[in-house]
Amino acid sequence: MASLLSTFILPIAVAAVAVVLLLGLVNMMRGGSPNTSQKLMRLRVLLQFVAIVIAMIAVWAMGR
Repeated sequence: MASLLSTFILPIAVAAVAVVLLLGLVNMMRGGSPNTSQKLMRLRVLLQFVAIVIAMIAVWAMGR
């Protein structure tokens, strides 16, 4: 379980955070809608929370 989390699921979660961050930054740099940037940054915060929870579960599972 720990290897599945740390090998596959955690990198996917971190990549999702990076993609949403880049989309938000690109939207802001191009002068896009502030509402879209705000939604993307809120999504980024949610995805960061999910990634941290997955990381903590993986650390917990490795210790067992």
